[in-house]
Amino acid sequence: MDDQNKNLILATALSFLVILGWYSFFPPPEPEPAPETVANETAPAGDTAAAPGAAQPDTAVSTQPSEEAQAPDAPRLTIDTPRLAGSISLQGGRIDDLALKDYHVELAEDSDIVRVLSPVGEDNAFYALYGWAPGTGLGFDDVPGANTVWSADEGQVLTPDSPVTLTWDNGKGLTFTRTVAVDEDYLFSVTQSVQNATGATVALAPYGTLARHGEPANLKNFFILHEGVVGMADGELAEIDYGDMADFDPDPRDGSRAEVKQVESNGWLGFTDHYWMSTLIPEPGQGFRSIAKYDERREIYQTDVVLPTATLADGESSEVTTMLFSGAKEWATIRGYQKDGIEGFLDSIDWGWFFFLTKPIFAVLHWLHAMIGNMGWSIIGLTIFIKILVFPLAYKSYASMAKMKELQPQMEKLKERAGDDRQKLQKEMMELYKKEKVNPAAGCLPILIQIPIFFSLYKVIFVTLELRHAAFFGPFQDLSAPDPTSLMNLFGLLPFSGPEPGTIFATVFIGILPILLGVSMWLQQKLNPAPTDPTQKMIFAWMPWVFMFMLGGFASGLVVYWIANNTITFTQQYLIMRSHGYKPDVFGNIKSSMKRAPKTEDK
Repeated sequence: MDDQNKNLILATALSFLVILGWYSFFPPPEPEPAPETVANETAPAGDTAAAPGAAQPDTAVSTQPSEEAQAPDAPRLTIDTPRLAGSISLQGGRIDDLALKDYHVELAEDSDIVRVLSPVGEDNAFYALYGWAPGTGLGFDDVPGANTVWSADEGQVLTPDSPVTLTWDNGKGLTFTRTVAVDEDYLFSVTQSVQNATGATVALAPYGTLARHGEPANLKNFFILHEGVVGMADGELAEIDYGDMADFDPDPRDGSRAEVKQVESNGWLGFTDHYWMSTLIPEPGQGFRSIAKYDERREIYQTDVVLPTATLADGESSEVTTMLFSGAKEWATIRGYQKDGIEGFLDSIDWGWFFFLTKPIFAVLHWLHAMIGNMGWSIIGLTIFIKILVFPLAYKSYASMAKMKELQPQMEKLKERAGDDRQKLQKEMMELYKKEKVNPAAGCLPILIQIPIFFSLYKVIFVTLELRHAAFFGPFQDLSAPDPTSLMNLFGLLPFSGPEPGTIFATVFIGILPILLGVSMWLQQKLNPAPTDPTQKMIFAWMPWVFMFMLGGFASGLVVYWIANNTITFTQQYLIMRSHGYKPDVFGNIKSSMKRAPKTEDK
């Protein structure tokens, strides 16, 4: 076996094993549930709105939890923006009903729109609650709680141009006001103020809470994707899975478990799902106490931000503004909020281990999509861009392979002279490589470079919202999902979908894109004659078709990338090898590979 074939088989085997391992440990996600089970895709439901605890270690704010949040039956204020629909309950002043006008649960335009927040009493309740934790001179009856009914002028509607105002008087000299505003996208601003007319000094701490009843109904539990608590604390990103919250330190007050951090100046905290997120965001530069909490008795997941305690003499007032993001994890929108001062907000998107590749790859893909308007063609454009970027290495590699082909006659002579002396053969081959300035390992470089790029692009296609329900052409209307065509629907000609992803039928009856992938890999092999070694020949013969079936369940956008990459690689390699004097006989190699090996007679 010559060194060129050894390197080629090593590189392809390495690529195969890495991708096979990736596929084994990180299988493609399960298909989204039917509309009736996913209508509340990120719609959570009611929880115990426990007071978050002391605002600062050195304050006298009470740590006693408040009463459990009850299902709201009070009047509501409508939320109506270009991108959001929902309402605010006057019971607790909760933002607990929110849906995204731009996103549907399924591809069909008449399917339900995605809900990100839901009130107590519904399945998987999830809501935002604001309030004040009582300190010196106050009890829980003196501050608004989870079930306090606020007052508001009738007919108020929350829009980007019209904030809404809620008020509550405790009847003992404290008047609380809450003003809620919202922008054109997904960012709420909540301004809380209190006026002290009690005739005495009081202390209290403003807080915000996100409370979630149970894990989300559509939790993916997919290793490549983070779902759960996400937060930033003074430049340090924290990602905590739901299952890991049970390992927090126990709270002796109520048996819950909590992780507490003191943030000095910049941060945010909340929950992230696959495509949607809700986070509490104090103003930039504002220190706060960050709390992630799990109440096992009621299976409540909760995040709190507690701001510094305000000590008010009689006649004084205090006001604080915090923000709430609740919506889709759109790259451009979140990037805009980060530019406006929310530190590290773009890291709320799960970029993964190869973030140094994933971020720029997506930035280029986003730019191409803005220019082209079609995500499938944008992926092909991205492939061309990447191939141009790594062309110098590819050129060196293919030139080296062409040179190796030219040296083949000399290498055969060396083998004849060396006979069974392997050491002599290796020494003379190395001298030949040195004399002719050939690096036999150069052929591995394109494949080795391709592996992290492949993983990064897979992360981009699976995680980023922009690929969800992104169309290419014809039957390929969701590039984040596997190829929907198969022999069962005549590859998209019949008006019904193929086998359900993840089933044995989907594995066997693969679609058009996986077949094109296998063919493109097979043609790429035919640039060189089949190896004479029977083992190598068998591996080469099976590899394209193994990849074809293995990648058939991956996101179709990734398969589009792989097909484009193989096609461009074939063209590059063919032209570069011809320019260096070696003319690949593609059709001859195909013809010879079809011939059956002659039978050997027993002697």
